[in-house]
Amino acid sequence: MSNQHSEFVGSIPENYDRYLGPMFFEPYAQDIVQRVKVAEGSAVLEIACGTGIVTGHLRDSLSKGVKLVASDLNEAMLAYAASKFRHGEAVEWKQADATSLPFDDASFDAIVCQFGVMFVPDKEAAIREAYRVLRPNGVFVFNVWDSIDRNELAQIAHEAMSSFFEQDPPVFYTVPFGFHDPQKITDVLAAAGFKDPEITVLSKAAISTSAADAAKGLIEGSPVIVEIKQRGVSDIQEIESRIADAIASRCGDHPVKSKMQALVITTRK
Repeated sequence: MSNQHSEFVGSIPENYDRYLGPMFFEPYAQDIVQRVKVAEGSAVLEIACGTGIVTGHLRDSLSKGVKLVASDLNEAMLAYAASKFRHGEAVEWKQADATSLPFDDASFDAIVCQFGVMFVPDKEAAIREAYRVLRPNGVFVFNVWDSIDRNELAQIAHEAMSSFFEQDPPVFYTVPFGFHDPQKITDVLAAAGFKDPEITVLSKAAISTSAADAAKGLIEGSPVIVEIKQRGVSDIQEIESRIADAIASRCGDHPVKSKMQALVITTRK
């Protein structure tokens, strides 16, 4: 499953959590956990938990008798997530590849995945694995970003960054926004055995304290920074400055307020 577009390494997890977390992920985390309703004694698996933003909301919303397992392929992200929780909290952390989950068949009553499916090259395998480890009538809830033209800040960042490269611009931003066709999503789910998914288009406001913070998160909080450095570009600050100027001119500053949109999918085994 691993590729350069899922390499959240070095300082990326911290910048992701600090700058992108409040702006992009908290609003959708609050939504997705409300869709996970399980009985006492159930088991819940989170796939691609990242820096633990949804994990924290699940910990707070699930009853104490529910087993919560948070997994991620990326060890750096998983370690950062675990560091945000107190020792002894009822969360089991597990390094795991979504296409080959280290769990028995029918182990969980619910699976949650926030903005992770897009990064899996073999989405069919990941969906099959989710189906396999769910119990009968278990629920699978996940969200994916809508197209980049419906997510203003990412579009601004991609366009401004690309202007620094006459050839071979970084392509990271094509990945998170590349799996938003409802029919394709439905087809992949059906091939794994899931029936009648409910797909909700959900718009939210992306709010950041400043354009500079938003720009820093969009570059240094994602694997695009790896692509930029691979191309020999060293003046990251210049790129971020251009992005910040573009954000401020279109979305304001102190605070930034922009539009973002995602699809939320709920389906059962």
